[in-house]
Amino acid sequence: HCLVRLAHAQSGGGRPAQPRGVAMDGQLESVPAVEVDPDGTFKYILVRVQRAGGAEHRDLVRGTAAAEFHNHIFEKVNPEMEKLGFECKCLGGGKIDHNSKDKKMRVFGLSTGYGKADHAVTVEILKKVYQDYEITWSDDKK
Repeated sequence: HCLVRLAHAQSGGGRPAQPRGVAMDGQLESVPAVEVDPDGTFKYILVRVQRAGGAEHRDLVRGTAAAEFHNHIFEKVNPEMEKLGFECKCLGGGKIDHNSKDKKMRVFGLSTGYGKADHAVTVEILKKVYQDYEITWSDDKK
């Protein structure tokens, strides 16, 4: 779909970038933390991923304008993660306003179906990938 993987921001210790959705030998750390559209305002979800029956987990941010509803994003991510042997749980959703030209992102809103994601957690994850961005969040609906 419209999801973009920012390989340059995924400093993987000199390893070649993996094709999106392919985790090296199923390791949780090799799953990209963020896959969002490069520009625009779009729905996003915060997803917790863990190995089936395992305690170790990782939270991921996924967002795209191609999704009419938040569950459309989850319905794409969940089977991708299951193929790698991981279980997914949606922790909530909202919207992201992404302006790549000005290097700004704003996280806000909520998901009617999944509830509001913890936007502070989302921002921390985004900041690890978009280190030179100004990223803010609010509980505003718009």
